[in-house]
Amino acid sequence: MIKATLLTPLFAPLLSLAIASPVMAYGVASGGKTGINKSGTNAFSQPAGNLPMSDRLDFSVGNSFFRNPWVQAPASTDARDGLGPLFNTNGCQNCHIKDGRGHPPEEGEVQTVSMLIRLSVPASSDEDKKRLITQGNIPDPTYGAQLQDFAITGAKPEGKIQITYATHVETFSDGYTVELRKPRILISDLNYGPMSENVQLSARIAPPMIGLGLLEAIPDSQLLDWQDINDSNQDGISGKANQVWDEKQAKTVIGRFGWKAGQPTLMQQNAAAFNGDLGITSNIFIEENCTQPQTICQELPNGGSPEVSDKILNFVEFYSRHLAVPNRRDTDDKSVIQGQALFAQLGCDSCHKPKAVTKELTDLPALSKQTIHPYTDLLLHDMGEGLADNRGEFIANGQEWRTAPLWGIGYTQEVNKHTYFLHDGRARNLMEAVLWHGGEAQQSKEAVLKLNQQERDALIRFLESL
Repeated sequence: MIKATLLTPLFAPLLSLAIASPVMAYGVASGGKTGINKSGTNAFSQPAGNLPMSDRLDFSVGNSFFRNPWVQAPASTDARDGLGPLFNTNGCQNCHIKDGRGHPPEEGEVQTVSMLIRLSVPASSDEDKKRLITQGNIPDPTYGAQLQDFAITGAKPEGKIQITYATHVETFSDGYTVELRKPRILISDLNYGPMSENVQLSARIAPPMIGLGLLEAIPDSQLLDWQDINDSNQDGISGKANQVWDEKQAKTVIGRFGWKAGQPTLMQQNAAAFNGDLGITSNIFIEENCTQPQTICQELPNGGSPEVSDKILNFVEFYSRHLAVPNRRDTDDKSVIQGQALFAQLGCDSCHKPKAVTKELTDLPALSKQTIHPYTDLLLHDMGEGLADNRGEFIANGQEWRTAPLWGIGYTQEVNKHTYFLHDGRARNLMEAVLWHGGEAQQSKEAVLKLNQQERDALIRFLESL
């Protein structure tokens, strides 16, 4: 653990960050003893309820580097310079708004802000296939692994992103209808030449930051126990752990983070976001995010090498590990209780596992041996053609996605002022998100379509209680 004692005068004002009580008045503590009772716009921005006061300064320092903007080099604020030259945002909080969920642009807007577009091309050679082991996919030769739609002074953004939607209607057995929308990605105003003709595009919104340290602390053995790659029990569910490259260990390990579980640790996830989203190098990703045809990285000033220090990365890791999951609410409500029973009867808990226990962590006692309720197995599942982005990531194919944790999902409206869900924000509410499930979840979806209005309401009330 890194201590922030030398930085106390600079960051002392951040100690006024609200500290929520771990009292259990709300109901089930989704995050175990880390859980808090907190509602409103800052419900996702609190330290773990059992985090000692002696560690909360480290949390606050990490919060400051996560929240405040980074700037173009050279600058007087050399701890925060090195932005770009190409980037998607100048601060982590701009995407993970209030440490919560991002959103797609409204139709017609070209500033995506908290959504980005992943890019790749199919592997076409033996060398490409070797690169898949360490990179997960093959970036576009000119525009890299994601499109940067902002640039510093002296550079041009890579292009503009616009989202339009195609719609279709799902009909319940009682005649009730729900319109679903599917995004179409339009890239225009490319400033560095054409993209590959066979480029693969995938829109991704920023996921919530809560409980990430707890998810990291679920033992590998538990994820492997949940695996059923060949569907040996013949229940139609065949989850598998992604196998991804760990930059520090220089070997393949289980993936946990990202929409396709493409990152193994929070440290690497954070460093990858600094590099890809902000254009900032670290000792984990030392190269600028320019491709060979983009000479601007060599022509424009940078913030040193690396641009974000190990010390700052450690603070951000500590912060992202210890963001609390707010406790469940309304757990004694009859409709919520009915919805919870329906959730199990429909088979939703086959992938959205309600319970896990974190491993013993002597260096992270707040996260150690916690009984948690994340509603995820962190495994990859085939979700059908409707949700497919047709873009692989390590061993995940174009129809597979990691099971998204559901804890805190009922707080989305009050934290983020919207209810856009799924990897690209296509779902405008929870029922739309449910109805996009296909593939391994097709049976569950068909059972949902047979629910009457009262049962549908109960299912949603349960999800809103999480």
